[in-house]
Amino acid sequence: MAQKISAAITAVGGYVPEYRLTNKELETMVDTNDEWIKSRTGVEERRILKGEGKATSDLGAPAVMDLIQKRGIDPLEIDCIICCTVTPDMFFPATANIISEKVGAKNAFSFDLGAACSGFLFGLTTGAAFVESGRYKKVIVVGADKMSAITDYSDRTTCILFGDGAGAVLLEPGEDGFGVLDSNLKSDGTGGKYLHMKAGGSLRPASPETLAAKEHFIFQEGPSVFKFAVTGMADVAYELVKRNNLTGDDIAWLVPHQANKRIIDATANRMGVPTEKVMLNIMRYGNTTSGTIPLCLWDWEKQLKKGDNLVLAAFGGGFTWGATLVKWAYDPKN
Repeated sequence: MAQKISAAITAVGGYVPEYRLTNKELETMVDTNDEWIKSRTGVEERRILKGEGKATSDLGAPAVMDLIQKRGIDPLEIDCIICCTVTPDMFFPATANIISEKVGAKNAFSFDLGAACSGFLFGLTTGAAFVESGRYKKVIVVGADKMSAITDYSDRTTCILFGDGAGAVLLEPGEDGFGVLDSNLKSDGTGGKYLHMKAGGSLRPASPETLAAKEHFIFQEGPSVFKFAVTGMADVAYELVKRNNLTGDDIAWLVPHQANKRIIDATANRMGVPTEKVMLNIMRYGNTTSGTIPLCLWDWEKQLKKGDNLVLAAFGGGFTWGATLVKWAYDPKN
């Protein structure tokens, strides 16, 4: 009997812009301070994409190129590119189309997927299904967001949180049980009122009024989002581990969305995973939305070993949330 094809992660790429926006610099922009930001969020600095005409594709394309070079493949071999983002270069064409052109993936079909901070997990599950079907051999999932483009730097409740960055993974067929094994994904549209961007879509197209009212920036009702995120992210991760007959001891790494250190801690506690097995880079990059989880994999790639069980967990606007179980498919490369 033929073994079931699994979608194995065979390479990881990442990119963050050079410019560091530190808490100290933010102190000069809004009424806040370094200690307050660190104690409530865990963020110390975030990367910002500077320069005229720079967009999300300028984050995603270098992350994809990083992955292509590491894996040693020709861009023409790529079958599909899924770009998970809420800050597309423009409404259309899809940012994935622009990334495909920038990296030379001329044979790939490509599209954007938007699920806020859960985008990368939703994209990973989608990409894995393409590979598992046997129809496609090389699928790239890139999480990229230029959050500085929709952040109001006079709003001290949101501007402290977000940064720009991108991470990408390559999915290829595997038949030995390595790869994306299971996902527990959820959404609840009633949460939309707590975390959204008011204008710019078909409901409230851009107008002088929407611009004057600052409706093209992130709106977040922090306490409500925090409350939902703490329980939502922790619950789906716990359920995923339980239904796969695993415990916290079986998990090599928890790879959480980097929104807030307190939410991350709550998820780790619920799963029984100790701090030293939790990937944490929020202090360096802030919340890069779709970029956080793949950027963690990029940062930790050299520490990951073949056979490691990873739980990826996220919570985002929508509300969207979920957890994915991955069995790592390769040993560290020198």
